Amino acid sequence: MTNPLFYAKIILFGEYGMIEDSQGLVVPYSFYKGTLKFSDLSSDFELNSNRHLQKYADFLTALDLSDDFKLDIESFKADISKGLFFDSNIPQGYGVGSSGALVAAIFEKYSISKLNPENISKENLKKLKAVFGEMESYFHGKSSGMDPLICYMNLPILIENKENLDRVAIPDGEEGKGAIFLIDSGITGETGPMIQIFFEKMKTEGFRKTLKEEFIRYNNACIDAFLKKDMNPFFRNLKKLSHWAYEHFRPMIPESIFKIWKKGLDSNAYYLKLCGSGGGGYILGFTKDYEKAEKMLEGFQKEVIYRF
Repeated sequence: MTNPLFYAKIILFGEYGMIEDSQGLVVPYSFYKGTLKFSDLSSDFELNSNRHLQKYADFLTALDLSDDFKLDIESFKADISKGLFFDSNIPQGYGVGSSGALVAAIFEKYSISKLNPENISKENLKKLKAVFGEMESYFHGKSSGMDPLICYMNLPILIENKENLDRVAIPDGEEGKGAIFLIDSGITGETGPMIQIFFEKMKTEGFRKTLKEEFIRYNNACIDAFLKKDMNPFFRNLKKLSHWAYEHFRPMIPESIFKIWKKGLDSNAYYLKLCGSGGGGYILGFTKDYEKAEKMLEGFQKEVIYRF
């Protein structure tokens, strides 16, 4: 039997803000995916993946997960010795959840008490997110557990606050002029150092104040308008959010993106925001007229993820 596929994820809204109790909207992205497979480990990719799984299994052995969410580590280790690896095309360091998909795949295959993602209660969603946070901390030092949860559920999730999250329906995409798209910054980013910068910034009262009073307000307003498909207030708040990030998240914006970020704000042709922790990887773009934005962003690799 083939193992299920686990898709990448995209944080449409809530990067960094979710650490401080803003809302978040996270969606699966099926263009990238990964699955656990067996092989004779003849390629470097397969061999490296298998070796990483060996180290990760040791980390999981030491984790004290609650009884409802325990893993069969012995089976996991036995499979690793038989040539298990994670076959994935999810780019690492791009903010689309490469470690999240791996954690979700391992949990799905080796959890002792099987869950059905389609009927998990809101309470268990919260517990599962905490478990995934512990499992993913191996990769980032500290994890909210959000990425693996999205990859595992394969459904859009609305994070209401630190305590509450639930499945949500996003408006159906349609072939309009508008689009949400990804721009490749051309470099990989590392989550750990970016989060460190954020926590350093949080030590200053001025930054904490503007994050709470401005960023979180614009972020939550964007989510509310997007889910209602109310595009005028959506783009109005999006511009404020993009401008705020340009002012306050400078270290997280890759240098290759500075000029086009400002160009979008000045022209109102498109607006950019971070996709995940920033520092590299993908940047998210939003526009009412993708053809126009595409011409202005010539030379950058782009992928449309949603049309409206």
